Amino acid sequence: MTASSSSAPLLRVAIAGASGRMGHMLIEAVLASGDCQLAAALDHSASPSLGQEAAAFLGKTTGVLIESDVRAALAKADVLIDFTRPEGTLAHLAVAAELGVKVVIGTTGFSEAEKAQVAAFAQKTAVMLSPNMSVGVNVTFKLLEMAAKALQEGGYDIEIIEAHHKHKVDAPSGTALKMGEVIAEAQGTKLADRAVYERFGHTGERQENTIGFATVRGGDIVGDHTVLFAGTGERVEISHKSSSRAGYAQGSLRAARYLAARPSGLFDMNDVLGLR
Repeated sequence: MTASSSSAPLLRVAIAGASGRMGHMLIEAVLASGDCQLAAALDHSASPSLGQEAAAFLGKTTGVLIESDVRAALAKADVLIDFTRPEGTLAHLAVAAELGVKVVIGTTGFSEAEKAQVAAFAQKTAVMLSPNMSVGVNVTFKLLEMAAKALQEGGYDIEIIEAHHKHKVDAPSGTALKMGEVIAEAQGTKLADRAVYERFGHTGERQENTIGFATVRGGDIVGDHTVLFAGTGERVEISHKSSSRAGYAQGSLRAARYLAARPSGLFDMNDVLGLR
């Protein structure tokens, strides 16, 4: 580290959902980084962790206590990293936009109307919205775009299979939906016009040009995604499997650093990773 970089101010990071598994991964990543500082740790008002040391699970003392006052927490931060629920994220984002705090959003399950609200707030502050912060997953999105274009002709059927832990409340996963959107867009179509989310009973033959989704929920699966391009005489499979949430945390910090120099706008991981 050079003398000039060592004197640069630390990026002050607030973590939402601080007492959850993803919150713990984010706190650990911030503390292990050389350029970020844990500024605040947020959780909901009924959390039993309120008032506790944010890094207690690591056996460390940072002086940052878990709190529920969003405005007080964000007043201490440059950027908020939020992996909670849509309603909570939007409430946090409203305060962040007012205070000029940047926001990295890893929350999934947003409706189209809620995504429009995120875009509106992004006119006031910089927002990075992605259904998956993993660098590997976002590289996978790029590979899917390439495959979708190359395999558009030839009658390839497309199926997306995803698996997550039993506590995940939305289905298909935001990552699976994003995969479908990437594929549909690469082929000049819209996912809404092609998606098949349910199959039960006598469904008849598979309709051409559809994109099917299959969902698995069980155990502690962090996140597995496979896209199958099934043609006549061959299959192409593109998969990404997560064994830890550490990749999501590191991707989130890369996103936070990217937003630091941007006053406003809505960005995604393609911007962060230079994959446009």
